[in-house]
Amino acid sequence: MKNVPELFGSLCFNEATMKARLPKETYKALKRTIDENVPLSEDVATIVANAMKDWAIELGATHYTHWFQPMTGATAEKHDSFIAPTDDGRAIMEFSGKELIKGEPDASSFPNGGLRATFEARGYTAWDPTSYAFIKEGILCIPTAFCSYGGHALDKKTPLLRSMEAVSEQAMRIVKLFGMENVKQITSTVGAEQEYFLIDKEAAYKRKDITYTGRTLFGSNPPKGQELDDHYFGVLKGRVAAYMKEVNEELWKLGILAKTQHNEVAPAQHELAPIFVTTNLATDQNQLTMEILKKVALKHGMVCLLHEKPFEGVNGSGKHNNWSLSTDTGVNLLNPGKTPSENAQFLVFLCAVIAAADEYQALFRISAASAGNDHRLGAAEAPPAVMSMFLGEDLDAVLSAIENDRPYKDKEGAKMDTGATVIPDLPKDNTDRNRTSPFAFTGNKFEFRMVGSNQSIADANIVINTTVAKELDDFATYLEGQDNLVEAVHEIVKKTMRMHRRIIFNGNGYDDAWLKEAERRELLNLPTTVDAVEHLLDDENIELYEKYGVYTREELEANYDIYMENYAKIIHIEASSMIKMSQKEIIPMAIEYAKELCDAGNAKRASGIEMSTFAEDDLAKKISKQTERLYKATEALELAVLEAETITESDKAARFYCDKVLPVMEKLRKPADTIEFASPRYKWPYPTYGDLLLSVKE
Repeated sequence: MKNVPELFGSLCFNEATMKARLPKETYKALKRTIDENVPLSEDVATIVANAMKDWAIELGATHYTHWFQPMTGATAEKHDSFIAPTDDGRAIMEFSGKELIKGEPDASSFPNGGLRATFEARGYTAWDPTSYAFIKEGILCIPTAFCSYGGHALDKKTPLLRSMEAVSEQAMRIVKLFGMENVKQITSTVGAEQEYFLIDKEAAYKRKDITYTGRTLFGSNPPKGQELDDHYFGVLKGRVAAYMKEVNEELWKLGILAKTQHNEVAPAQHELAPIFVTTNLATDQNQLTMEILKKVALKHGMVCLLHEKPFEGVNGSGKHNNWSLSTDTGVNLLNPGKTPSENAQFLVFLCAVIAAADEYQALFRISAASAGNDHRLGAAEAPPAVMSMFLGEDLDAVLSAIENDRPYKDKEGAKMDTGATVIPDLPKDNTDRNRTSPFAFTGNKFEFRMVGSNQSIADANIVINTTVAKELDDFATYLEGQDNLVEAVHEIVKKTMRMHRRIIFNGNGYDDAWLKEAERRELLNLPTTVDAVEHLLDDENIELYEKYGVYTREELEANYDIYMENYAKIIHIEASSMIKMSQKEIIPMAIEYAKELCDAGNAKRASGIEMSTFAEDDLAKKISKQTERLYKATEALELAVLEAETITESDKAARFYCDKVLPVMEKLRKPADTIEFASPRYKWPYPTYGDLLLSVKE
């Protein structure tokens, strides 16, 4: 293996490669496009395309693709070769500026929520030069946006880029007021921690539920799970260590700053964390990270599960989205700073995030909504489905002092005037981070912990960027009309805290008392995806997105339809899988085992053993009783699914699956898990939880 600095970015057409391969003027023009959103001419694009092609071919690439992220939240690619015919029957390798800038992959079968009809199937991809091209398995991948013939966004990248522009524009107004005249652009940055499970491939493939849905639909808990916390931060097993080593190498080749790796709380659960990069790049890189985690696992004889809750009763997996704002001069705008002007500026940005989280609670919850994540949120290992914000004692005390016009008293007893001129010098992590909070301030960033492990982080960052842009817009409009900036900031803090203090909660989010307190504060509690998504088309949300050019009403309606349709389809697949597993394997096994028990009891009686009842008889009755329950629940689930299939409207279908199908699925699971617990291991048709969670042994 090459040393890490030599390996890093070796398959990425990054700035170092651009600088080495492009003419000086071409490089400068491309940098202006990347840094300042200046349009790129076709002549410049042609030079870039040729250099990109030559670089890719030298590294073994034969094809290129416009790599995009449709509204499914996954990634998509269609490969075209560089080969072009010559008049003498030979072939040359070509790649033009037009082919770099724009593609037409069709891709009409992706969900689009009615934004494009099949008979108007044109879909276009447009190069995103702010995200570096890369080589994956011999293919030059060019990150692109994906839109319809009419210009509607058909992907996650387009609205994300729009939201980044919106927050940059409004944040620029604020920093200019504080004298940062040399700043040209402000970028949201993200570091996305990624949790996942690793189980042995042979064991995984014996489970139809894992194969079809990515999670277990049946399974009783093993005698030992995560109770002793002995897996958390434990020594890596050999296969896992070898796997992580290769994952890191593959990520580093693509310029992905994988930094941290460790065992998580649940058996077979692990985590990877990268270093912060711009939000657009972080989103692309997280999609690649998930792909690499899964592909490398197969090479090591394992399966990587990214489902948010693959095992009932065992911790699920999240994706902690660490978000901040930085200037192009390297200043983190969520760093409290050490001077009065920095303090006041920090308070404005902090208040914007507080107001955004409270005013648009539903959008934050929607951004983490999925059928899988519904099983995780509020399950005592993840934040609840109620939005709240953790600030820590020190910062909360400062804001309270300003809100109430009184001096701030620090922990040592010193008093300080809080006329919005100074705040304490806060250490990066001035208090223990609250792991139960959905949205926690952690020194110089906010950690949004609701996002599920299998989700694209685009949705979460679209919401954060857009809602914060709106609050910064309001603040800037107010501040621009004031003579005394310090006093005006003071008023912003007071007003924000008085209007939005309810969203701040520094206590235990896992405690049932918090849900009662949240209800008293009139915070939204949206436990399911359907409950949350029903708010997407609220008037204030449509107004917000249209005002800042992030989504049109039509695009939001399309997203609403896709959310609901996807939810219904996932529950349908899970319910259908449960029915098949119950009918074809669990019920026949249970009947056969009950018969064997009865035969054994009868054999004892026939041999003359005199007892009022035999253990075989009691166990046979127990198995038979649960089998009857399982059979009836399976029939009920079949009927519920058949009824659901008659519902044509996506939102009504989703609501039916949520309210009517899911409860029957739970009723079906209970007797099946009881039968598993009461049956000998050699009889049960699938690997058990114990088999799966401990399947990677060495």
